[in-house]
Amino acid sequence: MATSEEELFASVDALLEEEPQLPPPAERARLREAAGITQARLAAAMKTSTQSIKNWENGRSEPKEPRLSAYRRLLDGWTAKHPAHGPAPAADPHSETVPKTSTSPTAPAAPATQTAAPVEMSAMPVAPESPAARPATSSRRPAPKKTAGPALDPRFPHGPLAVLDGDGSAYGVDGIVLDCPARTIPELVEWTLRESGLGAPKLNRYGKDSDPLIILTAAAAVKLGLPERLEGHEQRRSLRLPADHPVVKQVVKAKWQLTQRGFGPWARIYRKAQGRERQCVQLAVLSWDALDERSWPGVADMEPADIARVLGVYANRVITPRGSTAVSGLELMTALRPPTRAVQDRATGNWVSGHNPGSLGTEPMDPAPPEATAEHPVVVNSGWSGGFLNEEAYQWVRDVDLLSDEECTLPYAVGLDLNTAFLAAAARLVVGLSAPDHFHAPAFNPKIPGSWLVDLSHIELDLRLPSPFTPDGTRPTGPAWYQTHTVAYAQELGYNVHPLEAYLRRESGAYLDPWHDRLKTAYVDTLADLGVTKDLDDHQFLAAMEQHKQTDPAMAAVLAAIKATVKGGVGKLRERPQGKSYQQGERWPALERPTWRPDIRAAVISKARVNMHRKLANMARMTGLFPLAVLSDCVVYPSPGESPLDFLPYAASGKPQPGGFRLGPTPGLAKLEGVQTMLWAVDLMEQGLNPARHIKGGDAVLDEGE
Repeated sequence: MATSEEELFASVDALLEEEPQLPPPAERARLREAAGITQARLAAAMKTSTQSIKNWENGRSEPKEPRLSAYRRLLDGWTAKHPAHGPAPAADPHSETVPKTSTSPTAPAAPATQTAAPVEMSAMPVAPESPAARPATSSRRPAPKKTAGPALDPRFPHGPLAVLDGDGSAYGVDGIVLDCPARTIPELVEWTLRESGLGAPKLNRYGKDSDPLIILTAAAAVKLGLPERLEGHEQRRSLRLPADHPVVKQVVKAKWQLTQRGFGPWARIYRKAQGRERQCVQLAVLSWDALDERSWPGVADMEPADIARVLGVYANRVITPRGSTAVSGLELMTALRPPTRAVQDRATGNWVSGHNPGSLGTEPMDPAPPEATAEHPVVVNSGWSGGFLNEEAYQWVRDVDLLSDEECTLPYAVGLDLNTAFLAAAARLVVGLSAPDHFHAPAFNPKIPGSWLVDLSHIELDLRLPSPFTPDGTRPTGPAWYQTHTVAYAQELGYNVHPLEAYLRRESGAYLDPWHDRLKTAYVDTLADLGVTKDLDDHQFLAAMEQHKQTDPAMAAVLAAIKATVKGGVGKLRERPQGKSYQQGERWPALERPTWRPDIRAAVISKARVNMHRKLANMARMTGLFPLAVLSDCVVYPSPGESPLDFLPYAASGKPQPGGFRLGPTPGLAKLEGVQTMLWAVDLMEQGLNPARHIKGGDAVLDEGE
C-alpha cells in the first residue's frame, strides 16, 4: 500500500519527539574514562553516591530526573570529544528495562519526586572526593573472595535487606542501590513491601519467609521525621518513642501496627496477614544504637554500602536480623524448628495447623522449681526452698599456694580460647521437649534430660584443677541440683551416684541440632573468607588468626556477630525480668515464649563445662600441666614460651594428641587468646583477680538481658 509523504513525516516527527536513550552502560564507562574523570568525582558533580554511578555503568539501575537530563547532556558532550574508534559497543538488552524502584512486573512505576530543568554540567561545581561521595566498598580492602551464595528467590530479587540513606539511596547486598522515594515511615513500609523486592525465603519447609529489613542511617531517620537520637536515663536500646510522637501517629493513621515493644531501635511495623501473605517490615535505626558495638564492632560507623554487605552476609548465612544478636539467635532456633506444620484432619480431610514433632510447640511451658529463677511465679507461689540449678560457665582461679616452684619460674601465661565452645556443646545435645515430671529416689539414667538432686561432695579430684561440678571450681559441700550431663560426668569419672529427687522429661530430642549446624557452617565459612581455613597447620593457623581482623574488617564484624549470636541465643533461653517496676512473683514478657527454657540453657552450659574439664584433665595426664585460671571458654596455662605450640601435646609424628586442647578454626578447638608474663598472672591471682578475664578483656558470658 502506498504511503503518503505526510504519513512518513509524521512518523519521523514522532521519533524525533521521543525521549532519547542513554548510551549503553559499557559506553558510559568508556566515555567517563576517556574524559579522565573518576566515578567519585562524577558522583560529587551529580550529587549522588559513587555506587549509583557504578550501577549506571553496569546496567543495574538508571538515573531519574533531574539527574537523567544532566547525565545525558554530559555523555553527549563527551561523545563529541571522544568518539568511539571502531564499531560502537553492543547495546545492553536490559539497559532500557531495568526498573528504578521495583522489580515486580505489576508494580506501578514510582513517581518522580521532583521536576527540574536540565542542569548545565558546565555550571555544576566539581567537588573533590568527600564523605558525600561514598564508595560502596573500601578501596584499600582486597577484593572479597567469591563464595557460593544461596539460590536467588525470584520473589526477593534484591536480597534480604537494605540500608537507607538520607538521599533516598537504599543500599542492598551485592552492590545493589535502589531509589526509595518515601518521605514518611508509612510510605517507606509501603515501598518496602510493594516495590523494593526485599525479603528472604523460609529456612524450614514449615516456617515463614523472613520479613524485609530496612536499616536507617541518622540522615534517613531525620528525613522520615524521627529524632536523630533517643535520649533518656535508660540505655538507648531500651528507649521507645512516646505514643503521641508524630511518627507513631502517622503509623496508626495509616492503619499499620507496632508490636508491644513500640517504636525503638528495632521496630516491627505490620498489618494482620491476609491469607498466606504477611505484611510486616523490620526497621533498625543506626543512630539509636540498634547495632551494639560489642556484637557488631565498627559496623555502625561504616558507610551504608559496607553496612549492607555485613548485614547481608549475616542474613544469608545466619538469619535476617530481628533485633540484637541474642534475639536473632533465639529467632533462628524457631525458624529452623517451626512450632507447627500442616496436618490433615482425619474427620474432615481438611489441612489444619498441628504440632511439629521435635519443636517446642506454640505454648509456653513452666520449668521445674529448681530450674527456675528465684523471682519466677513457680517458685514464689509454691514457696519453693529446695535450691536451684547452678549450671554456669567456669569462673575459677587456682589458689596461689598450689603453684609449684617450677611453674613460678615459667616466663609466660598463655590464654587459649575455645572457638564457640557453647555452640560445640549444642551438637547432638538431647534436651527435654515435654513438661517436667517429679520423681523421688530415681535410678540415674544419663540418656534422660532433666535436673537431679544428688550429693557429689564425696568425690575427690586434683585441687590443681577446678571441680567439674561447680562454676567457681570449688568442691561441692552437700546435695545440690545438677543437669544430666554433670551427673553423667561424675559417673564417667568412676563414682556412684544416687539421686534423691529428679525432675525429668519423658519426651526429648536434639532440638538444637539444625541451629548448631547452620551457625557452625556460618562460622567456619566466615573464618575461611578471612584466610583461616581447615587445611592450615598450627603455625599457619596462629599466623592467620593474628591477622584475620585486619584482612577484611567487614567480614571480621560478621564473625563477631556470629559468635555473639551463639552466646546471646543460649543466654536468651533464660531471660530475666527487666525494669525497675518489676515485682517478684509477677510474670514477665519472656515467660510467654515457648523458647523460655532455662533447662535447655543449663544443658548447653553443663555440657560445655564438662567438655572443658575433660580437656583439662587430659592435658594434665599428657603433659603434667595444670591451668592457672579458667573463665568461661578461656583457659590460661603457664608456658616456657609465648606460643601455645610451646606446651600443647604433640605426637612424634607432629600431629596433635587427641583428647587435649588442639588448635583450629572448628567450634570447640582452640586459638591463642593472649600472652602475658607469668609474674603478672601470679600477681593478679594474689589480688584475687582472674588472669583469664584480664586477658580476654571481660567478654560478656551468655548475656540474658539483651
